[in-house]
Amino acid sequence: MGNNEIPTIAYSGLVGFSSRSKEFMTFHPDQLYSLSLSGLCDPASKAIADLDLSEQLEFLGFKFELRDRTDETSSYEELYTTLIGDEPEPVYHFELDFKTPTAFSQNRIHLPLPLPISMFRSWLERWNYFSSVYLGGDDLLAYLNDVVAIGRHNIKTRKFQVYRSFITGFIGNVRLQILRRSDPLLANVAHLLVQYSQFAGTGAKTRLGMGQTQIQLEN
Repeated sequence: MGNNEIPTIAYSGLVGFSSRSKEFMTFHPDQLYSLSLSGLCDPASKAIADLDLSEQLEFLGFKFELRDRTDETSSYEELYTTLIGDEPEPVYHFELDFKTPTAFSQNRIHLPLPLPISMFRSWLERWNYFSSVYLGGDDLLAYLNDVVAIGRHNIKTRKFQVYRSFITGFIGNVRLQILRRSDPLLANVAHLLVQYSQFAGTGAKTRLGMGQTQIQLEN
């Protein structure tokens, strides 16, 4: 599971305050940490749902007490029906919070910038790969690139270790805004893909802990 070019899972790793010194990582007993696993296809989702987790989780040599486990289930058809098929009023602003370092593969390098075209390409590729509902290709991305802009951001770069190397990604808050003159249907497609980011993550190495994305909608 997770060995495909397009990953079948998104994994956050442990999100919360920790300190690192050379080869050592320190977690703090007075801090709360979160961990998220998301399956993007039926086999991966079932494997995650069937995980038999005890009241304690051993991770990187530490023992964590498990609290507030939440299982959330949706489907591609449900998301499409709710956000496009039912023709809801378009949403024109999105607040995205990138919890773990996020970057986009570009040939042999990784780009640590929240370019709208890169974000939407990441989400659209995953959606079209796993969903039976095809949303579109390069023409859709070109349209979204013309009508979606960054309203504001508060981001910083952070290195993320992948095996024996490091990738520089960005973390923080990004506000996307859609021009009011945009086609309402395509604005809803953008809304759908933003919602999907909570399950799929954003950018590269999402099965290893990068690109964990949360959103807050604003009308």
